[in-house]
Amino acid sequence: MTGPDAMQKMIGNATGAAIEVDRVSKTFGGRIRALREVSLRVAPGEVVAITGPSGCGKSTLLNVIAAIDRPDSGRIVVDDVCVTDLEHPAAYRRDTVGFVFQLHNLLPMLTARANVELPLIAAGVPRAERRRRAVDLLAEVGLRERAEERPATLSGGERQRVAVARALVNDPRLLLADEPTGSLDSESGRLVLAVLDRARAQRGMTLVTASHDPVLGDRADRVVRMVDGTITAG
Repeated sequence: MTGPDAMQKMIGNATGAAIEVDRVSKTFGGRIRALREVSLRVAPGEVVAITGPSGCGKSTLLNVIAAIDRPDSGRIVVDDVCVTDLEHPAAYRRDTVGFVFQLHNLLPMLTARANVELPLIAAGVPRAERRRRAVDLLAEVGLRERAEERPATLSGGERQRVAVARALVNDPRLLLADEPTGSLDSESGRLVLAVLDRARAQRGMTLVTASHDPVLGDRADRVVRMVDGTITAG
């Protein structure tokens, strides 16, 4: 992504969020233990790749950091905000977190531009400003000419780049990406990773990815390995 000196300088000047996960556990259905007292610290502006086999807890860890799921026990603090104590985490997700889902989660009836605009509606951003920011971000990910296309007319890689633009539109301090290249061919995956690289370099945000893709680990500052709901390395 960058050389070591440049990377350290970037982290030192970062506007990214600090993350502290302290002994977090999560069980589904009363018997599937997805996380087992997981602890993890991420510095502002750091790029961390979480790796491990399917079912090891990678996605669940991202989901509890994003307050999409609530852990059964333990504590998560992001920029001095205890996420696990939030009764209504929507504002935290809107103002702090950008989330890139594996299967993009675009609304099929909306254009690429309208999909990117969606988080800005919840934030109360005026229509003209929403449109400007969405079009600018689609240009940034190389899709300005496809702004009025609907997801069905876009390739898998293009849909994922729209999803990245949507995740960035509120200028999050923390970007979480769950298997961002998992459903893509190698060329489309390369383009998506290039977009993530540029976004992090330009904005200084903290980036945490969960993936089987070894290329993501090669581009990270640190690789964290998970097995059976626990962190075994990193």
